[in-house]
Amino acid sequence: MNDKYTSLAPYYDALNADVDVKGWADFLENAVSRYGRPHDRVWLDLACGTGSLTLEMKKRGHDMIGADLSPDMLDAARSKPHGGEVLWLCQDMRELELYGTVDAVFCCLDSLNYLPSAKDLTKVFSLVNNYLNPDGVFVFDMNTPKKFREVYGDRDYLLEGENVFCGWHNEYDEAKKRCDFFLSIFAYDEKTDSYRRFDEEQREYCYSMKQITSALQKAGLELLSVVSDFAGTPWSEDDERWFFLCRGTGKNF
Repeated sequence: MNDKYTSLAPYYDALNADVDVKGWADFLENAVSRYGRPHDRVWLDLACGTGSLTLEMKKRGHDMIGADLSPDMLDAARSKPHGGEVLWLCQDMRELELYGTVDAVFCCLDSLNYLPSAKDLTKVFSLVNNYLNPDGVFVFDMNTPKKFREVYGDRDYLLEGENVFCGWHNEYDEAKKRCDFFLSIFAYDEKTDSYRRFDEEQREYCYSMKQITSALQKAGLELLSVVSDFAGTPWSEDDERWFFLCRGTGKNF
């Protein structure tokens, strides 16, 4: 499980400025409106990172909790406007512990791909089901096998933000179904008028549709729909990302 994001945290938003936060928020609200409780109260953003989506949902009037493993990412979230109005929890998703139940949980931007085993996947799903109110909605996305093979692969990328660059090298192991990311971050330092370098390593794991749906079933969650985009296009093996819409049952098998 990734426990880093130490060097990356201050520059995460700048390097991911293309993330459609409002599109995500619309998608989640539509999912809860369609499948969830008529009057939602508390929502949980699991693996919330720097809290951009959490705070967007807060701005829309939802009572939000944000949980993440990285204290550095949570520090970035707290420092944002209205960051003091959200309950932030520094927790490993495999050891999730809330003060009560919630009406919706979402886990976005392939955060679940960081889990190293199907057993861990089932454990997280079981905890989500445990903390969801009856008929509460759980929405998450995962990178697909095609993305691991054809987009990640053994490729190199360059990410660019304001006064920051990130060289990104991938090494994908098909046999072990995992991809290692080697990141070199170059950030401008005004005090020295120069760029400083930080290095960080990340790892994601590849799961098949069968493994994911099996974990959901073992955890007692009801799978409602799997789509490939915000528009609700039915999923296929050619997708690079899958979006899962589930309902809590309160039953762990």
